[in-house]
Amino acid sequence: MTKLRRISNLQHEFSFLNSSENFDVYFNGFLSSDLGKIYTAIPWDALVEIFKIKESIKGTKNYFSPRGKLALMFLKHYACCSDKRLIEQLNANIDYQFFCDIHLGHHRLTNYKIVSQIRCELASSLAINEVEKVLFSHWSSYINNQNSITTDATCYESEVRYPTDQKLLWESVQWSHQQLKTICKELKLKLPRTKYLKWKKRYISYSKMRRKTTKKRTPLTRALLHLLQKTNNELDALERNFNFEMSDLYYKRRTIIKKLHNQQNQLFTTGEKPKNRIVSIHKDYLRPIVRGKEIKAVEPALPAGRFGAKVNKLQIDGINFIQKISFDNFNEGTQFKNTIYKAQGLSRTKVKIVGADAIYATNKNRVFATSNKIQTDFKPKGRPSKHHKQQKQLKALITKERATRLEGSFGKEKEHYHLKKIKAKTKATEILWIFFGIHTANCLEIGRRMHKQSLEKVA
Repeated sequence: MTKLRRISNLQHEFSFLNSSENFDVYFNGFLSSDLGKIYTAIPWDALVEIFKIKESIKGTKNYFSPRGKLALMFLKHYACCSDKRLIEQLNANIDYQFFCDIHLGHHRLTNYKIVSQIRCELASSLAINEVEKVLFSHWSSYINNQNSITTDATCYESEVRYPTDQKLLWESVQWSHQQLKTICKELKLKLPRTKYLKWKKRYISYSKMRRKTTKKRTPLTRALLHLLQKTNNELDALERNFNFEMSDLYYKRRTIIKKLHNQQNQLFTTGEKPKNRIVSIHKDYLRPIVRGKEIKAVEPALPAGRFGAKVNKLQIDGINFIQKISFDNFNEGTQFKNTIYKAQGLSRTKVKIVGADAIYATNKNRVFATSNKIQTDFKPKGRPSKHHKQQKQLKALITKERATRLEGSFGKEKEHYHLKKIKAKTKATEILWIFFGIHTANCLEIGRRMHKQSLEKVA
């Protein structure tokens, strides 16, 4: 065993990688760790090719190689930390540097925004179905029972402030009033009169109330709708009468706020719930995803919903794949056929057993399963068959597999792979965040199977 020494007792400089012999020792130690198992489970060259990552010939050389860019995304979900903390740990952790194909030596990375830049770059070229085919073909020999699958849906929530009507209106008023001030200052015009300061004080008083009664809520909502309409009219007049250039983000946000005003006005005056309801002016693609099953409405009341991407997943021998991901609420029961087709496309094997929730047990899905000789754990209709006892035992085993392994993976990914609250800022980067979170968990599971198999061969 190597003797351990304290760094404070050393009076000379040292390097972790001062010789090829030391490199092999450290690298073999890295491969035996959980992070090393993830490293061995990833088909790096195939992923680089399918993501179309190329090194720029002109200009300054990038810190990270094409492989290193992908590794940084996997590492974020393994480390389960912020972008800034990830770069800090990368500077200090030799295993993280091995994983990301980089050796910093005495240098230190200080630009933590490089993580979000790489995330945006990869998000633009993500093709989930193609990447998952590459991953499955690489992992195929470590996945057993490929003719048996389970499926279910879950919501990966975005990190967004809880969107009450009053908060949304006040955020819109704040943003619009700030733009009005900026434009008037640039054009050297007098700021139009509004009651912004008056309602700012009243909104702050309202937000501090412990019980926000209807008596307090109604006049505030009416005033904010009126104030937002007035501010929008002033901005429209400035855009018509003066020739000035603003960013694309400005015009996009203005469109979102106008749509939100119309929706809130409709809700306030008629009580009719609008379609495609906006719940965030910063993330206009988010929609309420309701807890519960198909018998409940999509938006019974805003407080009952979650806000993020709904994902219908299929699992083959404990390894998860994305069948459908959408920010709009959808009934996962309609995805039964597509789930089976995707599983057969990945494994090139006919599916014979499917475990699914009661929401999937529609008449159409039952007919499809029966006609294709697929055994399910759906509750049977009509009279019991001759073999109902054996069928009941099989259904219980399928249900147990789905309820423990598949639904357990939802919690594991959210708690341990940074999917509890998605902190990405755009629709594309949120999808990429979820994709890498799910497949980081898969890579660790496959890596452990690879390691176990290699030990059995040696033994």
